[in-house]
Amino acid sequence: MKAMVLAAGFGTRLQPLTRILPKPMFPVLGRPLLSHIFDLLLSANINEVAVNIHHLPDFIIDYFEKEKPTDLNLHFSREEKILGTAGGIKKMEDFLGDGPFILINSDIVTDIALNKVIDFHKKNNSKLTLVVRQDISPEQFDSIEICEDGRIVHFIGASSMELPENTKQVMFTGIQIMEPEIFNRIPEGQFCGTTEDIFPQIIRDDVPVYGYLYNGYWKDMGNRESYLQVNADALDEKVFLKGITPNDTNHSFTIPPILVGRNCHIAENSKIGPHSVIGPNCTIKNGAVVENSILWEGVTIGAGSTVKGSVIAKNRTIGDGKNINDEAVI
Repeated sequence: MKAMVLAAGFGTRLQPLTRILPKPMFPVLGRPLLSHIFDLLLSANINEVAVNIHHLPDFIIDYFEKEKPTDLNLHFSREEKILGTAGGIKKMEDFLGDGPFILINSDIVTDIALNKVIDFHKKNNSKLTLVVRQDISPEQFDSIEICEDGRIVHFIGASSMELPENTKQVMFTGIQIMEPEIFNRIPEGQFCGTTEDIFPQIIRDDVPVYGYLYNGYWKDMGNRESYLQVNADALDEKVFLKGITPNDTNHSFTIPPILVGRNCHIAENSKIGPHSVIGPNCTIKNGAVVENSILWEGVTIGAGSTVKGSVIAKNRTIGDGKNINDEAVI
């Protein structure tokens, strides 16, 4: 089975950070978020992967040309204009159209077993399988309903011909398995969404669409708070992700859990943690405090400065005696 990762978006909710780095490249435990998505796909023996790109695309291409995961064949799809989810996969029909394929958002963090989703899809002869959850967020409330056997009977205003009485309300996670028949419904060369344009018509046509109910770890990394939370959860081992090789931090005052990258220079009377990720080549000077924060590569924190609940972008310097609270510094 092949896969496509959706990585073309602007990441508006994560501005200003996304002005200088596309969201799929944000470091999580020191590695790009996209690398963790690739790990997830490889764990299900999926090694033919397309990635659509638009916003700051060269950051993604250049990194993975140098750091290409072993056993992974990557196919980048540049979109000169954003095509939407359906338009994006239509552009890659020649690559994806020879069988069922996985479509996954690039801004989620999960350790779901994709093989179980694939088995569920095949067992039910589903034409479209969405991974769903019951912890419904307010903006998605009442958007999807599934019946007891997992069949989706209502999706954002569209219902199948016979709506059962007993259904569960669920939310979509951004992970799905599609059959190639879906390409017949997508117009060529224009913007088209799946949840807005394609899925409702599939539901109305009474095509077998199923929801795989997953209640394990999943988080949408949509804003600075959730970005910090994802890293904190990974440090707490609530989700198991592969991180960078840690540095020896015995010489500094640390409060676990933390992760410190290679070649960092940390003053002995500084304080790091809890829930902080320090990228490689960072410098933390005398009396500095870094708590519940993420420092990208090459950051310098000046003497006596405090950084809490914040993200500091690559190669930025925070001067001496500064207080940075709940900010994103680019």
